[in-house]
Amino acid sequence: MQKRTDNFSKFANQKKGSAVKEAFRQEKKKIKQDARAAGEEMRQRKKDKMRGLVTEPLKKSTKPGARKGAPPSRDAAYRGESTARPTGSARPITPAKTSRTKDFQATPVAGMPAPIALKTAEQMPLNKFIAHAGVCGRREAAELVKGGKVVVNGDKIFEPGFKVAQTDKVIVKGKQVYLQKNAVYILLNKPKDYITTANDPEGRKTVLDIIKGATPERVYPVGRLDRNTTGVLLLTNDGELAQKLTHPSFEIKKIYEVTLDRPVAKKDLEAVLAGVTLEDGFVAADACGYANAKDKNVVGIEIHSGRNRIVRRIFEHLGYDVRGLDRVMFANLTKKNVDRGKYRFLQEKEVRLLKFMNKSFVRKSKEEA
Repeated sequence: MQKRTDNFSKFANQKKGSAVKEAFRQEKKKIKQDARAAGEEMRQRKKDKMRGLVTEPLKKSTKPGARKGAPPSRDAAYRGESTARPTGSARPITPAKTSRTKDFQATPVAGMPAPIALKTAEQMPLNKFIAHAGVCGRREAAELVKGGKVVVNGDKIFEPGFKVAQTDKVIVKGKQVYLQKNAVYILLNKPKDYITTANDPEGRKTVLDIIKGATPERVYPVGRLDRNTTGVLLLTNDGELAQKLTHPSFEIKKIYEVTLDRPVAKKDLEAVLAGVTLEDGFVAADACGYANAKDKNVVGIEIHSGRNRIVRRIFEHLGYDVRGLDRVMFANLTKKNVDRGKYRFLQEKEVRLLKFMNKSFVRKSKEEA
């Protein structure tokens, strides 16, 4: 008993060292706060300059986040109220008139939703803002930012995680974008000879041509289907959901009906289940079998991998020529009662299941299994 007490005292008496460490942590924390405040101050000054407020160089602040001689309310400046202050550190000026092209102004088209009423201080990563504006998914948005296609408040931004608020002016490829107010979810039974992109430089038909006029909202396809692949395709302006459904970590279930140039041997079905090694790595199907016992040219395959052209490449690796590929299920969505080339809006229950990643179409973790 005495021994345990002595051991405890040995650790308890080491207060001096812990106190030193705590002081070091507090000092480090203060330095970070000062740096964060300075960065925020710089961004605020840039916004003030764009809104017509010219400020004198500020003296170094003695407190974290303090802004000596901060400009007055920007709303007051727009109303024409006096913005004079005792220190005289800021004075209102009339913004110079500049010529702008139609693309730069990017006036919202009829039916375009108004920006969501967010608090001015509420911020989000730039790629998330673009996704929620219905331009594309988060990963595609990140590529747009890195490629220098996005301008925020007049500055070209290259960092997808750059924080923006609802009041910031975000321009993507020359057009201003706004946060979407109304989420739209459309299920399309994609026909052949249509590509799954918003537009095509070569002038080919896209899936958006099929749903033209269905909604005033700007929607885009979730994931990709080859030009000659048919079946279930989801289109939405919900960037958060699109990110989840396409991210490899969620392993969303997909079922395809594959029509091949010759009967599939049983050993090849077993090989698909056991897994094959392609040029980009190993892949195995979750289920595979004949779709019709009398027609062994047609095979059904369930797979979670979202790699490009994965089903075609699996069978081509085994020496088959894919004559037809039809996706009959994506997550919990099927093409039941939707003819080829037709579409419908998702029901509330279907959207709810998608958003909460229902276990029926998301692969279980190893622990759960």
